[in-house]
Amino acid sequence: MKQTFKLSLAALAFATLGFTACNSGSQNSDASSSDSTEAAIESSIEVLPVEDSKIFPGANLEVASLTSEKVGTDSAKITVKYNVENFTLTEHTDDSNAHHMANSGQGQHIHFILDNTPYSALYEPEHSVTVKTGTEHYLLSFLSRSYHESIKEDGAAVLKHFRIDENGAIEELDLPTDASLFYSRPKGEYKGADAERVLLDFYLWNTDLTDGNKVKATVNGQDFLLDNWGPYEIVNAPKGEVTINLSLVDENGNPLSGDNVSIDRTITLSE
Repeated sequence: MKQTFKLSLAALAFATLGFTACNSGSQNSDASSSDSTEAAIESSIEVLPVEDSKIFPGANLEVASLTSEKVGTDSAKITVKYNVENFTLTEHTDDSNAHHMANSGQGQHIHFILDNTPYSALYEPEHSVTVKTGTEHYLLSFLSRSYHESIKEDGAAVLKHFRIDENGAIEELDLPTDASLFYSRPKGEYKGADAERVLLDFYLWNTDLTDGNKVKATVNGQDFLLDNWGPYEIVNAPKGEVTINLSLVDENGNPLSGDNVSIDRTITLSE
């Protein structure tokens, strides 16, 4: 019995020593995990609504003419001329958002978005671009504040759907009846203070998200469901390349179908 008791004490001491060692390692692991979790939370990307942008009652944009001419053997030059009312191109938008967002020194402008590619900023109401013959296109144009936020009131945007035939002639096509999404911002590279709060802005057609549709914004793999058509800011994004996908989904989160429902972009943030 005495021998058995001594063995039991030895075993107990060994087990206690092992438990202490294991428990000590567990505490270090928990602390490390906690630090990592806190760091991840601190650097977590957020997509937040932008409030109180200056409004432009009655701002109106129309396409005065849309023409094309063949250039070369397989290309055509498209020229668009606009009429702008109750809105001044090249004027600086005077509100608080202009002071903390990337702001164009050339002022207010038109966003020219052809086939959901990165837009051209137009400071004059005319623009030309060359496309291939035998191709179909969507052209969305809308009025923009100087800090690149779209004006979403009725009349401030115009959508064209057309085809360029093999002879370079333009044929206007019916507009889509399905919900459509057009990507606007962010775009390109942001440096210094401009990289801290990055405008996320998009344009909708045949939906305003009051019908149950939503925009799913995926930023560096993080998903955000946006149920209000308005401007947002991306904050806490890491420096370097940032990937963004915007897609239209229904009330259950299922992707919608159509020609313009999902767009990918990559931007760069730097010191």
